[in-house]
Amino acid sequence: MNAAPESKSARPVIRMMVLTATALCVGAAASFAAIAFVELVSALNAAFLVAPRARVQWERLPWLITLATLLVPTLGGLGVGLLHRHLSPQRRPLGPPDVICAVQFHRPLPDTRSGLVSTLTAILSLGTGASVGQYGPMVYLGALFGGAVRQVRSGVPNLDGIAISCGVAAAIATAFNAPIAGLVFAHEVVLRHYATQAFAPVTVASATGYVIANVIFERPALFLVEFPGVAHGYEFGLFALLGVLVALAAIGFMRLVLACGPWVAGLISHPALRPGAAGLAVGLTALALPDVLGIGTETLRFATIEGAFGQGELIVLILAKIVLTALCIGAGFSGGVFSPALLIGSLIGALFWALASGVGGIATSGVAVYAIGAMMAFASAVIGAPLTCILIVFELTRNYDITIAAMVAVVFSNLVSHRLFGRSLFDIQLARRGMDFSKGRDRAHLAVLPVTDLLSDAAITIGPEDPPGKVDARLADAGWRQAFALDAEGRLAGVYSPSEGRTPATLIFEDDTSLADAMERMRGFVGDAVPVVTREGGRYLGAVAEADIVSAWLDHVARTREEENAAL
Repeated sequence: MNAAPESKSARPVIRMMVLTATALCVGAAASFAAIAFVELVSALNAAFLVAPRARVQWERLPWLITLATLLVPTLGGLGVGLLHRHLSPQRRPLGPPDVICAVQFHRPLPDTRSGLVSTLTAILSLGTGASVGQYGPMVYLGALFGGAVRQVRSGVPNLDGIAISCGVAAAIATAFNAPIAGLVFAHEVVLRHYATQAFAPVTVASATGYVIANVIFERPALFLVEFPGVAHGYEFGLFALLGVLVALAAIGFMRLVLACGPWVAGLISHPALRPGAAGLAVGLTALALPDVLGIGTETLRFATIEGAFGQGELIVLILAKIVLTALCIGAGFSGGVFSPALLIGSLIGALFWALASGVGGIATSGVAVYAIGAMMAFASAVIGAPLTCILIVFELTRNYDITIAAMVAVVFSNLVSHRLFGRSLFDIQLARRGMDFSKGRDRAHLAVLPVTDLLSDAAITIGPEDPPGKVDARLADAGWRQAFALDAEGRLAGVYSPSEGRTPATLIFEDDTSLADAMERMRGFVGDAVPVVTREGGRYLGAVAEADIVSAWLDHVARTREEENAAL
């Protein structure tokens, strides 16, 4: 009598145990890997005289500093290009857009070999001073551990996507000592929903990463800021204005990143040489502006200190960092955009403060709040994660006043950037691959499903010489009202019905028509099915029934809703 209820109640318990074990294992592995990644980059920066402290130690040999500044990023770029070309099946760096694609469309990550090569080239890129970021590669590294869970046959729905998100959350939590931000980033950028089934394990993974980074290794915070509070109420208007200006700068930065890839490809035909050329540009610039080298953590910290940079120096640094980051990413260096976005934003904030308090003569609360607010406003516009950026500020500073000030800048920045550009750089990159999230997850998922997957074997075709009487009999036997007329070359010539004879087709789908496009184009359509032809040549491929299109759409929407509301 009681056996059946016990077996039913055991299933959620088993799922909970599997999800918890996955979160702990993936979270710990991603955290240790992220720490190792950062330490390797730091060691290379010191060995290759990229780090400011290492350069100071050898300043008595200026020729060595000059030689290293020119050769290290150039040779590092050549190494990156050769590794991608000869060892990676994908032949390109992998990053957050690939993670989002895998989770959203329930696909495996690109092959593991390409992922490992991308991680190796990211370490080499960052270690040799390329103007790229470390957080994008760390996100992908965390996702690699989560992707390994795809091989486990546990019966837990969407386990692979949840596991990837666990790895992402742990990597972010480790990088920033910010477990709440890691949790929200995974949901805000990768999963794009807050179902309980995913929320619980991702929380466990993020907390695991934080414990490993903060308790076991006692890693230092990104920066420490003393901030007594916003001294003047009108400064919140300045924070809003800062957010708007930062958004415009972020839009310019993102457009330049997207444009540099094709531009560099047109300029340098051999892919393996492109990163080397970008590395040479970094080295030449660094002879005059060494702060453009690498991640720029020290520069980021100095931006929160009053008087650390002059106004002219800030302008030059901002422009140089924007151009070099876009060039490095477009040329094929492995790395992200989040770290450069933090640095560029902080410099813009420091410049805004200098102009407002110096030139404008406005009393302010100090440079730190403007640098941090602009830093997160710029980064949130680039990665499309305003909540994550607000929470990072709070978890790093533990200060409500500075968090609220940053929140105002972030909100206004996202309002402008979302309207004028899009949700994020990642979303635009995915849209260029045919995965457009601008109209929602449902539409993006349907847009990658071709109608050719729904072709019906029952559709009736007729040739030029088939007599109407015989065609009418075939239609009556099959229960169809229409037949598709083909010419001698197999091209669609029209539609035949017993009542109207042969008429032109009122609606035709091409072989690249998606389910989303089909649903839009079928408004007002009346008929059994829609013919599908090749876009080149118009050769008839088959027909898709109206009922099959509607059923596929309903099934897919139901699966999406189930995923978004899944409980343990």
